[in-house]
Amino acid sequence: MLNASATPVKRLLLSTLILAYCAVALPAATLERLSLDDLIGKSTTIVRGKILNSYTAVNGPVIYTHYRVQTSETLKGTANTIVEFQLPGGIANNMRQSFAGVPQFKPGDEYVFFLWTGRTGTTQVMGLTQGLFSVAPGGAADPLTTRAATHEVMLDRSTGKQVKDQTLTMYLSELRARIRGAAK
Repeated sequence: MLNASATPVKRLLLSTLILAYCAVALPAATLERLSLDDLIGKSTTIVRGKILNSYTAVNGPVIYTHYRVQTSETLKGTANTIVEFQLPGGIANNMRQSFAGVPQFKPGDEYVFFLWTGRTGTTQVMGLTQGLFSVAPGGAADPLTTRAATHEVMLDRSTGKQVKDQTLTMYLSELRARIRGAAK
């Protein structure tokens, strides 16, 4: 027969094993597939711009990285010349947090950002990497923009079934026209 103190120890050990197993199984994000029209319709602001810099801040148990963008063009909504958005993850207080599916940026990276601002005033990128079209470097008058396929699990909204994402590439003029057309 076990003594009374053995039961809490076994529960603690079992709980620890379950948490460890779950932690190993959690490295991926599950995303709802968003079409270009979904991104355009759900975004409160769409801007073209370059990453200026970033900083981290802790909000409760989560570290957020805040990115500042120098905008060169506003394609939907209204935006200042400097726009800020946040993504979960980063380094603060000698701790690193990372979340699957969250993009990483460097100063100078140029994108068309599909942004959504909630009631609290917090701005985020729509659908993580789905809301980012990288702008080809080189200074072309009509540069190519690319939304890379995500490697995260993606589900179709209507069926709930897993789907494979695809890279989407178009010239900036085509992307502008799609945004203008959807805004009507």
